[in-house]
Amino acid sequence: MVEAAADWSIQDIARIAGTTSRTLRHYDELGLLAPSRIGANGYRHYDRDALVRLQRILLLRDLGLGLPAIARVLDDRQDAVPALRDHLTWLRGERERLARQIASVEATIHAVEEGEEIVAEEMFDGFDHTQYKEEVEQRWGKDAYAASDRWWRGMTAEERAGWQQRQKQLAADWTAAAARGVDPASEEAQTLAQRHWEWLADIPGTPGHGAGGPPAAYLTGLGDMYVVDPRFAANYGGTEGATFVRDALRAYAAAHLV
Repeated sequence: MVEAAADWSIQDIARIAGTTSRTLRHYDELGLLAPSRIGANGYRHYDRDALVRLQRILLLRDLGLGLPAIARVLDDRQDAVPALRDHLTWLRGERERLARQIASVEATIHAVEEGEEIVAEEMFDGFDHTQYKEEVEQRWGKDAYAASDRWWRGMTAEERAGWQQRQKQLAADWTAAAARGVDPASEEAQTLAQRHWEWLADIPGTPGHGAGGPPAAYLTGLGDMYVVDPRFAANYGGTEGATFVRDALRAYAAAHLV
């Protein structure tokens, strides 16, 4: 006897996923998430594959992608497992960063309540970009890291938030273009490459900062790193998205840089 595959009602899924039945019906209208079956009573039901797809939708939404961009990403990467592995790599990095923040805040509360001395270095663990210090120094030298670190620490909270939003929007635009199958050499992709080059040029410590911007070798080297390192590939929707970014940056470098 073959056991029937499990499925869940729309009310169950809404409760479990922390969303609403209305949202799930809206996803169906947009072609994002269709129910696996509709009962004789008209109720929608979702099977395991539908739940996996919903998880991907919610993960992409948390990255800041709009629903049209999410639809394109799902269509482009229909094999869920590799896409989820890429996202898992990013989530684990975030978990480590948040765990460090939690530990530092707990230590601060304890020190304040007990009247103990505060260790400044411990207070801000997990709040900055220093987890990549050794890697940056190995790749581009200690001076590059020191310059970018001074720049970052010299920013106000508002300036940091603005910079992070700029980077997040750039990554989202890259991801959306890749999902639509945009040609890396197209005008749209080359406009993104120009934005990427300008974004890098604004970072002290980056080769070419204050002297015309990053050279071709640096830009194309970064593109290669985006593809081979899943931490960076996750910013662009995974390896396929990162490959699109790499190819667009190569085309931009060949046309505009030396």
